[in-house]
This record gives sequence, structure tokens and C-alpha cells, in this order.
Amino acid sequence: MSADMRTILAIETSCDDTCAAVVTEDGVVHSNLIASQMDHDRFGGVVPEVASRRHLELLDGVVGAALADADVSLAEVDAVAATRGPGLIGALLVGFSYAKALASTAGLPLVPVDHLQGHVSANFLHPSVFDPPFVCLVASGGHTFLARVEQRHGYEILGATTDDAAGEAFDKGARLLGLGYPGGAALDQLASTGDANAIDFPRTYVGDLDFSFSGIKTSLLYKLKALPDGDFESAKADLAASYQSAVVEMLVKRIEQAVQRTGIDRVAIGGGVAANSLLRRRVTELGVEVKVPPRSLCTDNAAMIGSAAFAISPLQPGQYSELDAYPSGSPIAV
Repeated sequence: MSADMRTILAIETSCDDTCAAVVTEDGVVHSNLIASQMDHDRFGGVVPEVASRRHLELLDGVVGAALADADVSLAEVDAVAATRGPGLIGALLVGFSYAKALASTAGLPLVPVDHLQGHVSANFLHPSVFDPPFVCLVASGGHTFLARVEQRHGYEILGATTDDAAGEAFDKGARLLGLGYPGGAALDQLASTGDANAIDFPRTYVGDLDFSFSGIKTSLLYKLKALPDGDFESAKADLAASYQSAVVEMLVKRIEQAVQRTGIDRVAIGGGVAANSLLRRRVTELGVEVKVPPRSLCTDNAAMIGSAAFAISPLQPGQYSELDAYPSGSPIAV
């Protein structure tokens, strides 16, 4: 970390949320703005071209509002950080190109940040800073993995999904139940009114500490097709509760196994799925020290990008003009 970095303006546009934040080196979030795009609901999922165009429309205003909310000017910022990947390449290019142009114009260093490192680094922010070592579950719409975190930058992957992500399983389940998109929160709410033991769903465990969610999505589809005519509405809450319970059980069991395997009895969770109420409750029942970030730091946000940036060497003006975004992979995970 550069000794000159005290305050960072961070930008995140890896998917459909346009995000900007101002974060200081001690983990204090002075502003954290998220402009969520509602244009995708009618399509049942994020449309990359639509997301990119909306980022173009929203980004300048969101960044300006983040600076204003933090009561700082661009001249008072020490560096600009931005998500470089992974994510939707068009959306990433909008945010990353904007950040490069803004930093270059202001003569500021640029810090390229990996989106997944951001989810891990959300744990280093106030209101409660959680320092390594710990086992971290990152679960979102596009990624699900367990990591061993020994320092503030980088992590060792212990297990990852072999097919679909947990967030995708929630969103697909919600869509099958007629709850729209994004469906994770709606599924969580409906599940609270149902019986989690009413319907049996498969729990799939593959590899060592890996995950698989394709089978449970298929199981829900076939259970819905097998319902007698007219029974959908009466069964919907129980289906949601049982489906959610199965997904959460698979996540929690792998966390428990990772704790036993590593001997690290400290656990953190992150990513959009970490906002799920059942998961948040179940991890606190593991009998270990647990960090569950505020929901605003679980979903995609720029504060976590700023947090990650403080552990990365910044690039000076002239060093980042040719730097590109990347749609997949993670250069810092080992």
C-alpha cells in the first residue's frame, strides 16, 4: 500500500449496479451509493447491452453524488479505484474506462481491483472490522467459492461451484415460482411463510469442498411440473421454504467442513447471497466467531472495492492507459 493513499474514490460496475464510494484507509465508509437498474425485470435476467448503456447514463451522477455525500472534492482524493473484472465485459469497460479517464485527468493514481477480492475485503470495513485469518464464503449470482484468507490481499480457494452459483439458483428458483427478477429477496420473503420440511430437495456435494446447484434447480422444475392442476398457489410457500433451506444447508455444511479442515474457527460471508436471512442465521449457529457484513456491503458495492484497493500497489499516471478489463477469472486467487 502506498503511504500516500489515505482516501480513495472507488467505482464498481461489474454487472447492473452503478456504484461509487469514498473510503478511508482506516475502513471508514464516508459514502457508498448504489444505483440499481430495474430495466431487466421484464427480461428475467440482466441484459448486458442494457446494463452497459445505463452505466453510461448514471455513472457521472453517481460519482458526483458519492463525492458530495462524503463532503470531499476530487482534489482531496488520493487515488481512484475501479473494478477491473470479472463481470460483464461491457459494463466493466464503462466503469473502468471512466475511472482511468477521471484519474488521468486529475493526475491521480489508479488501483485496479478484482471484484471477488472486493467481496472478501468488505470484511475490513466498519462498523466492525474483521481481520484475517478467517474462512470466507463468497456467494453471489455469478460466483460461489470458499476461501482461506490469511492476509488482506489474496486468498486460497478451498472449493468452488462446479456449475451454477448459489445466487443463480435462488434467482432461477424465484423465477420458476413466478416471483420475477432479481428474485433472491422475494424468495427469502416467501420462504418465511412456508414449511422448510414440507418438500424434499436433493443436496449435492461434489469434489472436496466444491458446490453444485444445477441439480436442485432441475428438481424444482420437475416438482412444479408434477403438481396437480390448481395446487401451485397453495404449495408455493412450502416449495420456496424447502428449496431455500436445501441451498443454504449445502452452503453451511461446506463452511463447517472448511473450518474443520483448516482449523480456523473464524468465518465471514460475502456476496449478494449473504443477504439471505436464513443463511445469516445458520452461520451464527456454527459455534465459531462469525462476521456477517451489513446487507449494503454484501451486494455489489463500491465500498468493498475501495477496501480492497488499500492493499494493492497503485499505478501512477502513464502506467494504466493501456490496461483493460477482463470478463472472467481472478488474477489474485491461488
